[in-house]
Amino acid sequence: MDAAEYLKQSSCLSNYGRPQVAILDFGSQYSHLIARRVRELHVYCELYSCLVTAEELEKHELLAIILSGGPSSVYDEGSPHVSPEVWKLIEERNIPVLGICYGMQEMAYVFGGEVAPGLKHEYGKSFVKRVEGCNSQVFDGMPESFQMWMSHGDKLTKTPEGFKPVAATDNAEFVAIENLEKRMWGLQFHPEVTHSPLGKNIIENFCVNIAGAKQDWVMTDYANEFIEEVRLKVGDGHVIGAVSGGVDSTVAAVLMTRAIGDRFHAVLVDNGCLRKDEAKNVLKRMREDCGVNLRCVDAADRFLDLLKGVTDPEKKRKIIGTTFIEVFQEEANKIEKEMGASCDFLLQGTLYPDVIESISYKGPSATIKTHHNVGGLPATMKLKLIEPLRELFKDEVRELGIALGIDETSVWRHPFPGPGLAIRILGEVTKERVKILQEADAIVIEELYRSGHYRKIGQAFVVLLPVKSVGVMGDGRTYENVASVRCVETTDYMTADFYHLPYDVMGTMSSRVINEVRGINRLCYDISSKPPATIEWE
Repeated sequence: MDAAEYLKQSSCLSNYGRPQVAILDFGSQYSHLIARRVRELHVYCELYSCLVTAEELEKHELLAIILSGGPSSVYDEGSPHVSPEVWKLIEERNIPVLGICYGMQEMAYVFGGEVAPGLKHEYGKSFVKRVEGCNSQVFDGMPESFQMWMSHGDKLTKTPEGFKPVAATDNAEFVAIENLEKRMWGLQFHPEVTHSPLGKNIIENFCVNIAGAKQDWVMTDYANEFIEEVRLKVGDGHVIGAVSGGVDSTVAAVLMTRAIGDRFHAVLVDNGCLRKDEAKNVLKRMREDCGVNLRCVDAADRFLDLLKGVTDPEKKRKIIGTTFIEVFQEEANKIEKEMGASCDFLLQGTLYPDVIESISYKGPSATIKTHHNVGGLPATMKLKLIEPLRELFKDEVRELGIALGIDETSVWRHPFPGPGLAIRILGEVTKERVKILQEADAIVIEELYRSGHYRKIGQAFVVLLPVKSVGVMGDGRTYENVASVRCVETTDYMTADFYHLPYDVMGTMSSRVINEVRGINRLCYDISSKPPATIEWE
């Protein structure tokens, strides 16, 4: 199943009829941050391709539209543009529009302004000055001059008819423009990034004060809506669920259990690539603490046999994704025989970043990697997907977990990928290499808890590298595996920076791993950020 087909098959249920701010993505590295900032205001929004059709947008109650930045130049052949039908829809519904960077230039291009290369590119911090005597509503409550983040080479050289400038910098005369009659505003800078300290004020002014969006996107309401709607969708049927024990699948499983009780059948598949004692611990926690009807399927040999000789990360993900669904389908068939009832639905804990990273648009973001539960699903899959978290970011899932009363240890557990340690073992996955990585990973996580750093880190794990190094242990020479520790700080998992772990903690980790794990004689620390790297190595 490709990503487009996945979107047709999947359902997040509760959000389809919700009033929303639509963000049209022109391929900016910051597009997801716009969504994050809007959600932080408790306003619901969704991200779409800039090539979205008017027919698709017409299905939704649109409160406002935000046009993102992008790497293209509006005047170049082949650059992405909003369709005329969408502009017509905006006019007919009188929908307020905010254009950011390329989005402002797109607005100017469409309505007769002029965009040209700047004499110099403008990247980094810049001070924006409001036009004297102009009290634009988008800048309500803000000072006359404020710091914003610039990232552009082109600039607006002539405003479209009916638009007036409302802010400038020393480098550009038209840094912010507005047309009150059309209810359109344009910004050359990026209010969505953290380097724009008052950027959230601008987004709030636009979404709440101008567009009139209600700040009612709260997790308790979301949970109640999901529970009611899934009861209608499933009826008297049964649902099988993919449960790994991570926060995403735990929250999804608790939601489904609250909705249909024991007619939800959670399945933990031991693919041979779980963390140390993972299956045993997850079974205990989910059954005893969360009241979830969970069974464990030991399919370790099946997965490891299929992964023999496979080194390409995309092939690993697709093999694991396909086999997961096969196992689920088999379990669904067993449940049907046991219960004498059909099992037609599959619950997954897919998150919004999984969807964004797995779907490639022309113009917007290229595919980074295929997530096993998005683009890696087989076309032959018969189960219908239910994904209550598909429109949520990780911090929103945690907020939902707290609202559901799930214990903090489960809610604040670091993410663990569906393919498991298979994508943290670079090169071929074998039972022996899994065992080595399990032991090293357990030590690192234990030391993060012991030192008080676990909750400060967004995600932490160990990667087993496909190289060996010379070492000395006692009086003998060793030639063993090299491993790397990866710890990152992040809130949305779309961008991340390496965590500045103290040297003494690193030293303890290194000493313990090398001394206690037979097969590793060198431990490194990954200090790359996302972008340009990803959080996982594969």
